[in-house]
Amino acid sequence: MKMNSYYVFSEEFQSYKFNDDHPFNQRRVQLTTDLLKMSGALNDDDIIPPRMATDEEIALIHDSSYIEAVKKAGQGELSEEVAQNYGLGTEDVPVFANMHEASAFLVGGTLTAVDLVMEGKADHALNLGGGLHHGFRGKASGFCIYNDSSIAIKYMQEKYGARVLYIDTDAHHGDGVQWSFYDDPTVCTFSIHETGRYLFPGTGNVNEKGQGAGYGTAFNIPVDAFTEDESWLDCYITSFRQIAEFFKPDVILTQNGVDSHYLDPLTHLSATIKIYREIPKLAHQIAHEYCGGKWIAVGGGGYDHWRVVPRAWSMIWLEMTGQLDHIAKGQLPNEWLDKWQALSPVKLIPTWEDPDNLYPPIPRKAEITEKNSQTLARALLHIRKSNKDIVL
Repeated sequence: MKMNSYYVFSEEFQSYKFNDDHPFNQRRVQLTTDLLKMSGALNDDDIIPPRMATDEEIALIHDSSYIEAVKKAGQGELSEEVAQNYGLGTEDVPVFANMHEASAFLVGGTLTAVDLVMEGKADHALNLGGGLHHGFRGKASGFCIYNDSSIAIKYMQEKYGARVLYIDTDAHHGDGVQWSFYDDPTVCTFSIHETGRYLFPGTGNVNEKGQGAGYGTAFNIPVDAFTEDESWLDCYITSFRQIAEFFKPDVILTQNGVDSHYLDPLTHLSATIKIYREIPKLAHQIAHEYCGGKWIAVGGGGYDHWRVVPRAWSMIWLEMTGQLDHIAKGQLPNEWLDKWQALSPVKLIPTWEDPDNLYPPIPRKAEITEKNSQTLARALLHIRKSNKDIVL
């Protein structure tokens, strides 16, 4: 019997690990999975194990020479000088044992989710191990070795002939995915992120709109530092709705970085858990309005592993399965709090909601909100010009 949603997961996701001190740690996926299980929202029948992506699938996006370099690096067979040419062995992407296999497993998880949805076995599928959106054709970048989202989009194009709408809500610009399809009119990329003036990778300006046949199918909303919930959500909801109406996708792929939260140590935004309740709600709604429900979701950034990521990522699965409003309120399960507080270096937040007065008032709130509103208008200007029925 067809299930509405599947959760792609394996303990093997933990093998994608640079070192104990690196901010990217797939322990986040385990924390989230435990929270969902202990909340009664996820059971073994919901879980599908990922497969390992083949070299041919990875080569849909990445150069074969780069794939071979990753393999050699993971076996200790690549010189430091050559590794650096491929973005490997850097502070962001240290070399670790069997890094090709670990990376191919994350890609395979996203491709598993794709096939479940595109073959009609599920309406929605979630792979929190994926979302590595900074990987380039021949170079690792920003904690990302293989770009599973780009590979998944190309895979959907070639295997299923799909028009894909890619939505990226990570605080860092989804550069690797954007540049992979910058001249492709059958893929629409939308990234809402902290402005690159202050944050890696420094791209994602509002005037990056695509090129050639793909002009007008890349959208970027770089919000100002210290942006709060109301302004962030206004930009997200307004743009997502208008872009979906403009592009009319066959399937939606969402990258769900959760590093726009105030507590995230690597970014400068002032969002709270409230936006992570609304992000999947709209994605779910749009998927049913335009794509017959076809929605694939992956993880991404998020570096407060303990207080933010598990609660925020859980809301994607809870929304997919119609449990969000029923479960995500009040106290977190005591079983989960007891298990993980012993290991956490910080005091866990014991409720689904953030505490009141999480941070002091932002003195420039009105100025930031107005600036974001102007950015939103510029980002959607060519939609307004091409479709007079859409009102900004």
